[in-house]
Amino acid sequence: MECAAKGRDNNCVPGTPKRRCGNCGAVGYCSLNHQKLHWNDHKEECARFEQQMQRADLLSNLPFSFSKVTYQGCEGQSLRCSFLASIGVHLKALWKLECSCCTVADSLDSNSRLNDGWELPCSLCPCSEPTNRLATYLGSWEDYYQWRCLPFNSPVALLLHWPLTVFYCVQLYASQRSVSSAVGKLYIHYLGPEKELLQLAVFGELRALLPCVQLNIEFFGPGVPQARDGETMKIDTYVQCSDGSCSCKSSCQERSIHTNSVVTLKLHNGFYHDKFRYMDARPQLVIAPNAGIAAYPSWLPSIKLINEMGVPAIFTDFCEEAAFLAARCICSVTGHPLSIPIQVNPFRQPLVMEDQALYLPCYSNCFIFGM
Repeated sequence: MECAAKGRDNNCVPGTPKRRCGNCGAVGYCSLNHQKLHWNDHKEECARFEQQMQRADLLSNLPFSFSKVTYQGCEGQSLRCSFLASIGVHLKALWKLECSCCTVADSLDSNSRLNDGWELPCSLCPCSEPTNRLATYLGSWEDYYQWRCLPFNSPVALLLHWPLTVFYCVQLYASQRSVSSAVGKLYIHYLGPEKELLQLAVFGELRALLPCVQLNIEFFGPGVPQARDGETMKIDTYVQCSDGSCSCKSSCQERSIHTNSVVTLKLHNGFYHDKFRYMDARPQLVIAPNAGIAAYPSWLPSIKLINEMGVPAIFTDFCEEAAFLAARCICSVTGHPLSIPIQVNPFRQPLVMEDQALYLPCYSNCFIFGM
C-alpha cells in the first residue's frame, strides 16, 4: 500500500503509510501534510468508504476454521503463502497462483493443467461423485460443504470459488427469468480470465452442481495466451485427491448421478468485442469475474456489445468500491440501472486479498451485480 497522495510532491515518506483517514479508515497517508493535500479528492468518497468499511465484519463472517488463523502469518512471508505452506500446497499444482510469490504472467503459457490434483487427502476434497444429488438451493459455503460432506478445515474453497461463483450466477440468471437451471444446454461466455486458466480442472465441479446440464463455457480475454487461442477441452472427471487407494483413481468411476455429464471449455485470446464473431453459439449468460470495469477502458465496447445483444451479464469484483464504480460505468453505457444490484457473493474466496491500494475489505469474487 502507498500513500494516497503519492505524486503530489516529492516528499512522500517511504514505507507503508502510518496514518489513516479518521472518518472512513480506508485511505492511508505517509504524513499529515499529505492527508490535507488529498482531502479535496477524498472528501466526495469518504462517507461512501465509511459505509463500506462497516461491512468488514460481515464479509469476514465465514465458516472456515482456517480463515482467522491465516492472519497470523510468518515474518518475511505473505499471510496467504504462510497458510498454503502450513497445509503443504505452497507453489504446488493448482495452488500455484494462489501464492503471493507467483505471478500470473510467469505461468500462463503452460498447459491447461487438467491432470493436476488437489494435493490433499480424500477427506478434505470433493474428488468423486457426491453422495446425494443436489436437491436444494445453495446459498452459502456452509450449504455446499455440508452437501459435499467436507469439514470446515478443508481449504478447497480457495479454488472452488471460481465454479461456485459461476453456479451462483446461473442461479441468479434462472431466478430472474423464472426458468429452471437444472436441465438442458447452457452456453456461458466467461470474460477476462487470468489465474483461473491454470485452475480449469476445478470447473469440473460444475458437473455435480448442474448434473443434468450440458454446460459449455467459452473464455475470452487478452490473458489467454495466443498459443492457446481456440483450444477446446472437455472435463468429465473430478480433480483427484492425493490418496493412492481412492476410488477417484479408478478409470471406471461410478457415475450413478452424472452419467455422461461433461463440462466443455474453449479459450479465445483477445477482447470480447473483437472476438464475438468467433462465437460457437450465442450465449445465454455472460459472466465476468473480478472484472475491474472502471479500471480498464477496454470494457466499454464489450459492455456496449452485450447490451446490444440483449444477453444478461453478471459481474463480480474484489471490493464494494470497485463494484460501485463499475455500476456507474455500466449505467452510463446502457442508460439503465443494474438488473441485479450490488450484493455480497456468498461464494467469495475466503482469504482476504493482500497489498491492496485501500484498506477496504477485499476478497476475490467478493461483490456481485448484473445488467
